Amino acid sequence: MSGKAQHGLKEQYRVGSLLGRGGFGSVFAATRLSDGAPVAIKRVPRNRVRHWDQLPDGTSAPLEIVLLHKVSTGFPGVAQLLEWLELPSDIIMVLERPERCQDLRHFIRARGFLSEEVARELFRQVLEAVQHCTSCGVLHRDIKPGNILVDLATGQAKLIDFGCGTYLQDTAYTHFAGTPSYSPPEWTHFGWYYGKPATIWSLGILLHQMVCGEHPFRRGQNISWDHQLLLPERLSQGKENEPLEELYQPGCVDAEAALGSARALLELSTGPESAKEETV
Repeated sequence: MSGKAQHGLKEQYRVGSLLGRGGFGSVFAATRLSDGAPVAIKRVPRNRVRHWDQLPDGTSAPLEIVLLHKVSTGFPGVAQLLEWLELPSDIIMVLERPERCQDLRHFIRARGFLSEEVARELFRQVLEAVQHCTSCGVLHRDIKPGNILVDLATGQAKLIDFGCGTYLQDTAYTHFAGTPSYSPPEWTHFGWYYGKPATIWSLGILLHQMVCGEHPFRRGQNISWDHQLLLPERLSQGKENEPLEELYQPGCVDAEAALGSARALLELSTGPESAKEETV
């Protein structure tokens, strides 16, 4: 990462079309004038920057930039922060953007759903990126198809948008930042959650979207403990050779699929024993 920009935005980049707009800012396609390289420029109003921290050199910066500094340097699974600029009214971030790319939301939508082979490879890369962030002490908190960029030339998946991110902690979080439909059941029911299990839950939803082409829950109210309580009964007491149509009754299949993915991923991330402890 180059660090804080020493020159103005217009002197270095040609800004193009709007790529996306979210709660924390807008992202534009742009071209670096010095070499013609494609980049993404994220513009965040200063009044929307809630948290600041310090970079290793002591420079005060928005927390999103500090988190990107920790996770993006030298790791291909996270979009690189090339430089940033502090303006009187905005914070500007210049980010890596592959020449031919598409976010995973549009990638799935164009195909209806992904084959198991394609989903497996992309999901493996996302899981590696999440594990990398965790090892750096960073919690993304908004893992969803729209925040995963797919390089159409190489198949490389990159995690983007750390605007909801924070530092990973062992204690429970009592403030949710991210997309409500990806929030874990404990947040919906009790108003708290732990970082790693909540991440695994959102990854389970992501995997469901990849292979089924749709979100398993439309609203937070659909994430019900009733569905979770049925899971052990159906998995441990099902009839031998029982048809899947009978095992998965309407109203339960979505929650069970997400939970099954979540448990498997938690075992991959922390080991079987830790998975048992954290999902009890």
